[in-house]
Amino acid sequence: FPYISRVLMPDNVGKVNFGSSFVSYFSLIASLGITTYAIRECSAKRKNKEKLSRTASQIFSINVITTIIAYVSMAIILLLFRNLDSYRTLIIIQSTAILFATLGCDWLNSAMEDFAFITVRTIALQIISLVLMFAFVRKPSDYITYAAITVLSSSGANIINIFYRKKYCTVRFVRQMNLKRHFKPILLLFVMLLVQTIFNSADVTMLGLMKGDYEVGLYSIAVKITNLVCQLVNSILWVVLPQLTKLFIDEDFERINVTLRKIFQGFISLGFPCAVGSICLANEIVVVVGGQEYKNAATSLIILMVGFVFNLLGGSFLGNMILLPSNREAVFMNICTIATLINVILNFILIPKFGAVAASITTAFSYLVMLILCIITVDKRIQLKGIKNSITSSIVGCFVIIVLCGVIKGLFYREITIIMLGILSSVVFYLLTQVIMKNEFVCEIINSINNRKKS
Repeated sequence: FPYISRVLMPDNVGKVNFGSSFVSYFSLIASLGITTYAIRECSAKRKNKEKLSRTASQIFSINVITTIIAYVSMAIILLLFRNLDSYRTLIIIQSTAILFATLGCDWLNSAMEDFAFITVRTIALQIISLVLMFAFVRKPSDYITYAAITVLSSSGANIINIFYRKKYCTVRFVRQMNLKRHFKPILLLFVMLLVQTIFNSADVTMLGLMKGDYEVGLYSIAVKITNLVCQLVNSILWVVLPQLTKLFIDEDFERINVTLRKIFQGFISLGFPCAVGSICLANEIVVVVGGQEYKNAATSLIILMVGFVFNLLGGSFLGNMILLPSNREAVFMNICTIATLINVILNFILIPKFGAVAASITTAFSYLVMLILCIITVDKRIQLKGIKNSITSSIVGCFVIIVLCGVIKGLFYREITIIMLGILSSVVFYLLTQVIMKNEFVCEIINSINNRKKS
C-alpha cells in the first residue's frame, strides 16, 4: 500500500475504495450471512462425510441463487443511476470477487480447521499479486489494473478451492435445499451482516457522495491501517470459532469459560499494545504508508484506534465469540442495527462539516454503543475469572510503550527511523513487562515455545 498510495494518489485511491464499498453491498446480498452459518453447521458434521456433503451442497445451492439475485440487482442499479457511469468498469471488475467467493466455498476450509492450507495459499497469492502490482501499476491511471490485481489476490484462493475441497466432501448444486431448516438462521445472520456492512461501508459511501474522492482517500488509509491491526488480533477468532460452536452445542460452560478466558487474555495482550503503539506513532505511520499527501489522515487513525479497542471487546469478543456461537444471532443483530442507525444518523449530521474526522468519530462512538449493549445481553453463565492480571500487566506495558515512543520521537526526526525504533523497543520492553508481571497468556506462549525447542 505505501507504493500504491504514492502511485495512484489520494483521488484514485478514493475511487478504488468507493468502488469496493459499493460492491460490498451486493457481496453481502450474495453471501447472505452464509459464511458464518456454514462454518457453524459444517464444523458440527465434519466427522460424517455424507452429512457434510449434503449440508455443504444445500448451503452452496442457496448461495448460487443469492449470487444471481445480487448480480441482477447490481446491473439494475448501474443502469438506473447515471452518476455511477465513471465507476462502472471499476465496479464490474471488483464485482467478480462475488462470483469467485460463491464458487470457492472457503467456509468449508475454516469449518474443517485446515488453517495450514489457508495460510500457505494466501501467502503464495499475495506474493504473486505483489509482483504483478509492481510490474503493471506504474501511474495514477492504472487504478483499474490495481483493482483487478486486488481481486486476484483475494479471489484466486477461491478458484483453487473448487478443486481442493474435494478432499473433504462433494459440493454440488442441488434442488432440494432444505430451505425450511437453513433459511431462518441464514436470514438472521444476513440482517446482522447487512447492518455490519452498512456500518463499515456507510462512512466511505457517504464521504464519497458528500465530500469527494480526496476525503475518501484520507479516510481509507486510516481504515486500512486499522484493519491491518484488526486482522492480526481477530485471527484468533476464526481459529477458535468452530471449537466454541461445539462447546456451546454441548452447553459445556466450564470449558467455554476456560476457552473464553484465554481468548480474552489474547485479545487484551495483543490488542492493547497494538492500539496504543499505533496512536503514539500515528503521524509517522500515515506518512510512511501513504506519503505526505495523506498526513491529514493521522487524526482519523488515532480516533479509529480508540474505536478498535471498543470493537475488540464488544463486537469481536462479546459478539462474535459469545453471542454467535451460542445461537443468539438475533440479539447480536439487534445490537448491530442500533449501532448502525446511530452511525448513519451521526454521519449525516457531521460529515458535511468535518469530513473524514467526523466519519472516524461516529465509527468509534458506535463501537462504544455496541460494547455497552453486548455487556448487558451476555449470558450470566459466562464468567471470566482470573483476567485481572492480564488487564493490569497489559495496561502497564502500554504505559511503557507511550514513554518509549515519546523519547524516540524527541530524539529522531525521520519517520521510518521513529517507526522502526518505536516498534522494536516497544515489543522488547512490552514483553519484558509481561514476563515480569507474569501475564498468563504471554507466559503460556513462551513456555510452549521452550517446550517445542526441547522436544
